[in-house]
Amino acid sequence: MIYDHIKPATFLERLNRFTAHIAIDGRVEKCHVKNTGRCWELLYHGAPVLVQEIAARQRKTSYDLIAVYKGERLVNIDSSAPNRVFAEWLSQGGLFKNTTLIKPETKFGDSRFDFYVEGDGRQAFVEVKGVTLEDKGVARFPDAPTERGIKHLKDLMRCLEAGFEAYVVFIVKMKGVIYFEPNWDTHPEFGRVLCQAAELGVQVLALDCQVTENSITPGDPLKVVLDKK
Repeated sequence: MIYDHIKPATFLERLNRFTAHIAIDGRVEKCHVKNTGRCWELLYHGAPVLVQEIAARQRKTSYDLIAVYKGERLVNIDSSAPNRVFAEWLSQGGLFKNTTLIKPETKFGDSRFDFYVEGDGRQAFVEVKGVTLEDKGVARFPDAPTERGIKHLKDLMRCLEAGFEAYVVFIVKMKGVIYFEPNWDTHPEFGRVLCQAAELGVQVLALDCQVTENSITPGDPLKVVLDKK
């Protein structure tokens, strides 16, 4: 996934879930935040960020917040990126050797999953989650309680009952992490349901990303640790 018109800026403050103030080219501007998560450890006053300049008359802001530096590590926070990264990984044979169908936004019962995939004679529903939280080399999800995430896990278990394969894939939008685990401190119920889903056969995968100033691409599979310490 490639971005154009990327510029460096400084994060000043978050006005609400969708809007922030940034300092850019010697002035203060409003910027669209493409991530509704808390991101407290990333989006603090003075944080160096990368924004995409957007020229569109119907928009209220001229910039989208794309990535932020956490020390030397560059973290992509664009919430639209994980599905694109996963689709690229699929096309590279990441899940099936011979993928014959990729159908985004597919309904099953009263849920809509990110992908329905067919390949190697198999049928699978896939839910993709973007991860921006890292602590001492460990990537964690979620960074805030997510009842929606729990519902997705429970519905993936129902996919198994109907004879489909089921996957939840955590796209860690950075490099340099050691492994992935559920965020037991923030939402222990999500961790419990994730473990239950894995025990029943839902495949839990994690993938890191190569992140540059103007791109994010699939990286390498990460170890998943589900046992609560």
